[in-house]
Formats: sequence, structure tokens, C-alpha cells
Amino acid sequence: MDTVKIIGRFPKGIVTPPPSKSLSHRAVICAALAGGGSVVENLGRSDDIDATLEGVKALGLAKFQLEGGTLTGKGGFFPSGPRTVDCHESGSTLRFLLPLAAADGRRTVFTGRGRLLQRPLGVYEKIFSDRGVSFIQEEGRVTVEGRLQSGVYVLPGNVSSQFVSGLLLALPLLDGNSEIRLSTPLESGPYVDLTLDVMRRFGAEAEAWDGGYRARGGYKPASYRVEADYSQAAFFLAAAALGRDVDVAGLDSESRQGDRAILGILREMGVEPVWRDGTVTVRSRHLSAVTVDVREIPDLVPPVAALCCFCEGTSRIVNAGRLRLKESDRLRVLRVELNKLGADIEEGEDFLSITGMERLKGGGADAWGDHRIAMALAVASIRCETPVRLTGWQCVSKSYPTFWQDFSGTGVESKDD
Repeated sequence: MDTVKIIGRFPKGIVTPPPSKSLSHRAVICAALAGGGSVVENLGRSDDIDATLEGVKALGLAKFQLEGGTLTGKGGFFPSGPRTVDCHESGSTLRFLLPLAAADGRRTVFTGRGRLLQRPLGVYEKIFSDRGVSFIQEEGRVTVEGRLQSGVYVLPGNVSSQFVSGLLLALPLLDGNSEIRLSTPLESGPYVDLTLDVMRRFGAEAEAWDGGYRARGGYKPASYRVEADYSQAAFFLAAAALGRDVDVAGLDSESRQGDRAILGILREMGVEPVWRDGTVTVRSRHLSAVTVDVREIPDLVPPVAALCCFCEGTSRIVNAGRLRLKESDRLRVLRVELNKLGADIEEGEDFLSITGMERLKGGGADAWGDHRIAMALAVASIRCETPVRLTGWQCVSKSYPTFWQDFSGTGVESKDD
């Protein structure tokens, strides 16, 4: 029988969210491409980051020594013959490593689990095949073989910024100069900014340029410390706005992470975050409805949707169509599961309309194997009249293995159902 977590304890005190998953992926890859001598401190560990660590090893890019949260590069070992990379359920791992495999031309098979290989890959299929690189997608696997050449790459910007980031990471490995041009406006642009920033920290010449991007120059060993994750912090800031006595530590007030926008969203709702000695304090007060354009910040939709359930008036989360292509169809799942708890949510093709209320009734809910759905339902449970009984709660290991420990302090009651 599946295990059901009964959410009855909530965060209190000071919580330090884990290191940024987005930055951890990029730092591991750049350190691997730089060869021996790189050090990555405060590396986030989760199922997704472990997939990237295993992936760069499978590609033969690097050997690492990992002690605690510190990763030390020991140089590449370049095994011969075909390679297989298991990306587990990590979209970042798959989309970042595919171009790296094509940069050296050897046959590489990528596998994955869950919905991973149902998520769009057509952008790579087109640009690879246009340059003579074989790209074969079959059930449960993608096989690439052939070497990418330098030049001008034209990519759409409105499918996923991960395609832009993945190709950017590979460009310094190609002979000659290369650039990326966008055929449609870029969405989730802050994630590409993070890629550029980490690449530059590891010696690559990477920059936004003339409506697109260019990168060259190779990678050099460097030391890099991963900052705390605003995407995960958002769930605890939301909990504080709903009345929990919790502060969030470890965040960079000047961070380039796009999900720092949660602070501005809270202000629009009527809550003023206060910084004191590197800790953000949020205190509950009357919450007002908002309209939030999430084109650049899709990962904030789950915590924001949970908050909007308690805002006076009707809130709208718009330009959210790409949420349907995540670990679950997040627009549909948020509507279905929060409504189970008593929320009033309507779903459109690329939006949610949420009419707030003082409290929800609570009851049973399912995480659908999606880490951010599980965490959003935990936030919503704070103002439920009866405990929330959550099935599939274990999926938080994908990005935040200690979430339930941090959320409950002493642990959340659970039982076999």
C-alpha cells in the first residue's frame, strides 16, 4: 500500500533552504568541462543533481571527489566506445548533456524515467539533424551520434530555456566561433543568465549578443560556491505569509535567480519581506488578490497558487502554458488537487484563476509524482480545517530531500494507508 503523510506540523523558527538546484547543475557541468582542479562548494544533493553527477561521469567528462557538500574535480578519463546516460527524471540533465555528447561525436544513449522522455526535444532533433548529427528518439531512449560543428544556431525561445542553456554549455567545446540566435522571444530568460554567469566563472567567454548569445574560449578550473535556492525558499516564505512563525536564511539579496521574484509577489499581496543579517522575515497579514505573469518564473507557480487560495478576491496566474510539460501537467494538477482541499480554481489553456477564501477544508490529495506539487499542497495545508493526507509525498527527493524534515521540524506524522 502507498504511504500517506498526514500533514499536521508546520515550519517554525529559521529554515535555510538547500543550495540552488539550477546553479548546482551548471556548476557540476562547468567543473567537469574545466578538467581537474575545480572545486564546487555547498553543492545541492538531490535526485536531479545526482543524475547530472552520474551523467558527466558516464560521458567521461570528469572524475570527482565528493565530501559532504564539496565537489573536487580530478580530471576527465574519456572511456572509449558508446555511452549510456541515465537522466532519471531530470529535464536539466537531459537537455544540458545532449549537446555535450554531440560535441565529441561518440554514440550516446540517453534514458530516463517518468514523463522525462515525453517532454519536448524537437528543438535538438532539428538542429542536430541539420548539422549531420543523428538524433533518434524511441520509446524510453534517445540516441545521438555525430559531431556538432561551430556556426550559427537558430533556436526558438518559447519552448524551454534549457535548450538555449544546453547548447551554450557546449559551444566553447567546438572549433571556431559560434552563436545562438532566437527565432521567437525567450521565456525563462533568467535561467540563461544563470548559465552565462556560471560559464564565465569557469573561464568561458559567454555573453548575450545581438539578440542572441555567443560562447567560446573553453573552460578553466575555478572555485565556486552555490548559493541558496529561491525556488525552494518560496515555499517557506509562503508558509510565513500564511501565519507560520518561520524566517528564511541563507539567501542572497542580490541574487540573479529569477525566482527571487517571489519577494515582489509577496509585496503585491500586501506582505513586506524584511531583511535582517541575511535572513528574510515575512509576517502574516491580510492577503490581496494578484495577477502574476509567470512566463519568466514557471517554478514559482505551485507556491504562488497555494498562496492565492487565501488572497481576498480573484487572482490570476497567466502565461503558464509550459507548466503542462513539467513532471506533471502542473496547471491541471494544481486545479484538481487544491480543489480537492476546498479551493476555488478554474483552469484555462495557459492560466489559473483562483478565488481566495479564509480557509480550506482539507482532506486527501495526491502529489502526482511531482516534487513541487507535494510542497505546494504542504503550504496549502497550513490553513486547512482538517489535516491533509498526502499520497506520493516521497517525490520531494527529486529536488529537496529534507523538505519534510524542514517543514515539520520534528517530523510529520505518517502511516501506511
